Amino acid sequence: MAERESCAAQTGYENEKAGSVKIADDVIACIAALAATEIEGVYSMAGNVTNELIAKLGVKNLSKGVKLDLHDGEVSILLSLNMTYGYSIPEVSAKVQERVKNTVENMTGLHVVDVAINVAGVNTTENR
Repeated sequence: MAERESCAAQTGYENEKAGSVKIADDVIACIAALAATEIEGVYSMAGNVTNELIAKLGVKNLSKGVKLDLHDGEVSILLSLNMTYGYSIPEVSAKVQERVKNTVENMTGLHVVDVAINVAGVNTTENR
């Protein structure tokens, strides 16, 4: 998968009366990352700040743990996540996959082909 390829052409929508809408690849990546971090058991995106710092720093850094492969209105998503110790990785991953797929499809109109999860780490601190 190519990391954050330009996808403006693939995600454009035409409306003869109103004009066109183009969705930037970073927007799709941020949508996917935010949806993933809403699931209990996901500590953070890999290589990124935690959810508490996202509000302070902005969501721009959130998309670093997301890779997209876009082609003809279809998108494959690879998420690198840090999980919280004590949660079932298969169960949390399944919830993340479902949430990300539904959220990206509902917000962008793109067809999500697959959502792959790369567990990059496990957070063992007591602060959850």
